[in-house]
This record gives sequence, C-alpha cells and structure tokens, in this order.
Amino acid sequence: MVYLTRLEHFNAAHKLYNPNWTKEKNDEVFGLCANENWHGHNFELYVTVKGNPNPDTGFVMDVKVLSKLIVEYVTEKLDHKNLNLDVDFLQGKMCSTENVAMGIWNQLADKLPQNVQLHCIKLYETPRIFVEYFGE
Repeated sequence: MVYLTRLEHFNAAHKLYNPNWTKEKNDEVFGLCANENWHGHNFELYVTVKGNPNPDTGFVMDVKVLSKLIVEYVTEKLDHKNLNLDVDFLQGKMCSTENVAMGIWNQLADKLPQNVQLHCIKLYETPRIFVEYFGE
C-alpha cells in the first residue's frame, strides 16, 4: 500500500458561535473566534489517498486528477467564502476545523477512482493548529 498526499490551499472566514447560547457563553467558550464580524484563516489542506501503484504508470493515482477533484469539490466551494453562510456542505453545522475536515472528507470520498481510497484529511487552520480525519 502506498500513500500519496496532495497539498492545496484556501482562504476562508468563519465564526464559532452557538445560537442556542448567550453571547456571554459564546465569548467564554470561543473567545475571539466568536467575533460577530467573523475572522479568517489561510487554510492548508493535505489530502492523502492510498492504493497500489498501477503497473503501467507506477502511480497510485494521477496527481493532476486528484488536484482537479480537490479543486472542483472542495476549494472552489471554500476559497474566499464565509464557511458559515456560503458553503452548502457546512450548512447547519458549527464551522470548526474539525467539522470542515469531516465535510471535506464527505465531499471527496466517493469521487476517487475504484482502486484508490481516501486515507486522511489533514487541515491546518494556523501553522500551530491542525486536525486530521480518517473517516471514522
């Protein structure tokens, strides 16, 4: 089994705010991330797939195809968007990095060629904060 990772980038705004809580409780739990005027991040997205290399090409998957899938189903929907308002697959969800990573997984998992599986979504919100999701 070989693991292949493609790095993509997108910029997006969001806020963490639970509408069932008071402003004070949101501020206590989410701090500056509950800013009423939103805040943004320069996200780094690592998409890792796994499979056996094709004997004719030596590739697990053509990286151009992987990049095209990520752009079409993920970054075009997220880049320069408000995650809370503009992204169909995040509607009704708290737009935490954890939930964004799971949403990205769901966008890609069934779009890959038959002989390739999605292994991991690693999403950096900042250089010091990232999540990994393995579809569990």
